[in-house]
Amino acid sequence: MSDELKKYREQIDRIDDQLLGMFNERAKLAQQIGHAKGDSAVLRPEREAQVLGRLQTQNQGPLGNAAIAQLFTEVMSQCRALEAPLTVAFLGPQGTFSEQAALKRFGSAVRGMPCATIDDVFRTVESGAASYGVVPVENSTEGAIGRTLDLLLSSNLNICGDVMLQVHQCLLSNENDTSMVRKVYSHPQSFGQCQDWLNAHLPHAERITVSSNADAARLAAEESFTAAVAGMQAAQHFRLKALAENIEDDPRNTTRFLVIGVQQVAPSGNDKTSLVLSAQNRPGAMHDLLTPLAKHGVSMSKLESRPARSGLWEYVFYMDIEGHRADVKVAAALAELEQAATFVKILGSYPVAA
Repeated sequence: MSDELKKYREQIDRIDDQLLGMFNERAKLAQQIGHAKGDSAVLRPEREAQVLGRLQTQNQGPLGNAAIAQLFTEVMSQCRALEAPLTVAFLGPQGTFSEQAALKRFGSAVRGMPCATIDDVFRTVESGAASYGVVPVENSTEGAIGRTLDLLLSSNLNICGDVMLQVHQCLLSNENDTSMVRKVYSHPQSFGQCQDWLNAHLPHAERITVSSNADAARLAAEESFTAAVAGMQAAQHFRLKALAENIEDDPRNTTRFLVIGVQQVAPSGNDKTSLVLSAQNRPGAMHDLLTPLAKHGVSMSKLESRPARSGLWEYVFYMDIEGHRADVKVAAALAELEQAATFVKILGSYPVAA
């Protein structure tokens, strides 16, 4: 070993020793804060968002902001677990993108609870069996997840945060070549995200929809001449080979997940508010809904319609606006909106996802 290399390694060892001491000092302070709070809330989404935002603002590299967020999310996860490990329900089984989103948001020091359906995720959190749930709500290619929107309307749970996950699909199989594949399993959304690739490379393979990508990977692991469209996490879990990677038609393919829970999140300084509302079926009704936002300078980032299930051709509208419900201008706009709409339900105010 050269003297120069030895010098660098000694410096790294000293830094690692310092980091070890500082990590444990941070953990002790987190424990003390937990005792001083005097309440049962282990997670403070607004505080964690502030910590990550401040660190990313101060970051000068060479580590990128995504790496900084991942590192400190894990640090906070381990510190949180010293108080009480969180139980997080997600759309399972293990190996799904929902599990990946849960790990991205909460870190690895949580008890994951895979659920068979989105309904089961909501029920698990409503019953108190899990502290939070993670469910998909929309994909940049395939659009909204209708079942999640319907359950947000009927449930008493709040949106406590969201997670943006760039989704890379792979063709997974026990076979050695795509020419051996006669059948492909996947979730309908994933088939939609990869239809051009599948048409070009597996035009004659039968496509069979299943409840999740992880379930598709399980079937591909059990059957010959079969493949699954799923993520690399499923490949690792079911010990499958990736015959092709990044087969999504849009390389920017991203799925948004919601964190749901009983908690109402305090302002972080960079928030958004989600709500659902309805209007009378008359000319100018939508204009009346949007006027309070324009009047008070509140920006709208999303507007989505969905059948109300209360009558033929009746709709509700899901809206995301910038700001927290406690902000003065947002509160004023919401107060006027409640006068203009026939129904308003605030689904939650929460920090904007990085």
